[in-house]
Amino acid sequence: MLTILKNTLAVVIGVIAGGVANMALILAGPHVIPTPAGVDVTNTESLQASVHLLGPEHFVFPFLAHALGTLVGALVAYRIATSHRSALAYVVGVVSLAGGISASVMIPAPLWFKTLDLVVAYLPMAWCAVLLGRRMTAGAAVDLA
Repeated sequence: MLTILKNTLAVVIGVIAGGVANMALILAGPHVIPTPAGVDVTNTESLQASVHLLGPEHFVFPFLAHALGTLVGALVAYRIATSHRSALAYVVGVVSLAGGISASVMIPAPLWFKTLDLVVAYLPMAWCAVLLGRRMTAGAAVDLA
């Protein structure tokens, strides 16, 4: 029973950690790459009216937010879980992908960005988190020996 609880918490905390990383990058983006005058990236109507003013550089931080948010969340879940670590990391990746799909329907963006984002930013980043988590776990086992 304790394993189930800890694994459930691993997924919940992973999703939350990924969301925090995502939001931090989304909020930092306009400070690094300013948006054109009159574009409010926090307002869907403003984005719909002015998406044509955004260049490829304006999609760097949203992509990084989605990719690194998923990587962080999946890695946190992997590290906290007591069993089925890889599967739970992928659960975080699937939850993130579901959020990405819903965002791609609601938020206007060019097709190239939506395709790149949905194909590269979620499940591949969960896979990278599993690889990184395995490496970290193997390193910890070696350090303890």
